[in-house]
Amino acid sequence: MSQQKIAVLGTGIMGRPMARNLLRAGYVVSVWNRSLEKAALLSDAGAHVAASPSEAVKGCDAVVVMVSSGQVCEEVLFDQRGAIQAMNAGSLLIVMSSIGRGEAISMAQRCDALGLQWLDAPVSGGEKGAIDASLSIMAGGTPEAFALAEEILLAMGRPVHIGPAGTGALAKLVNQLTVASTICAVSEALLLAEAGGADPARVREALLGGFANSRVLEQHGQRMLDDNFLPGGPAKYQLKDTRAASAVAQELELDLPLLALTDRLFADLVEAGGGELDHSALYLEVRRRNGFSSTGLHKVK
Repeated sequence: MSQQKIAVLGTGIMGRPMARNLLRAGYVVSVWNRSLEKAALLSDAGAHVAASPSEAVKGCDAVVVMVSSGQVCEEVLFDQRGAIQAMNAGSLLIVMSSIGRGEAISMAQRCDALGLQWLDAPVSGGEKGAIDASLSIMAGGTPEAFALAEEILLAMGRPVHIGPAGTGALAKLVNQLTVASTICAVSEALLLAEAGGADPARVREALLGGFANSRVLEQHGQRMLDDNFLPGGPAKYQLKDTRAASAVAQELELDLPLLALTDRLFADLVEAGGGELDHSALYLEVRRRNGFSSTGLHKVK
């Protein structure tokens, strides 16, 4: 059983079960969250609850960051009293938040200047994947950093080394574009079935056996039918990712019309009051645009 010390910064919907899996794997874990009561939920599993990011990372071999955005990563790690200054030389920083490619490259360069190892290692799989330790983990950084991190990452899911710093973040944007556009397609498909007089639940059941099957159809299609939009991945964060993907596409001078449309649909959902709902609530926006009842949006206004 490993006695490596790991800090987990950010113990929300995803970070908390990820920290539990690290504890189960035998790591000594310290945790911090802006809302300390969320971090305190891990004390029963043996985690040390720290009062600040700097306290959490002190003496740790590796630091896992799972906060809401690149801006929050900057604040937690690099601001005047940020955690980066309290990390041991040669230790490993694994940012598993969804951040921009440029943000990842910039943070990696600053870590290198401070003698720290870096990985941008965002995840896919949602809350269920975090609980089950089955997350898809996309890692960007040096081969040496990945080798140091691999055992830690295996405690949380299935890691794949994509390439140098920034490529993990880029792979996550590719993932998010794929997921977001598939949510749009499933939303439209179920509404088309309903409007045409077919039972959308039966249509979904039929599609599960063919080429149209996907985890989005399986999980989010059922959410849509059940009108269950409690957030696993809130729509406001999906919009953050489509915006980031759009910025990279513009930087690379790519014309990606499906990305542009997907981004606009999620922007309209958030503007209509659905930002705190699960990203599968895009179904409600498609219904609203077509004059069908959308029972869920009023719940978060």
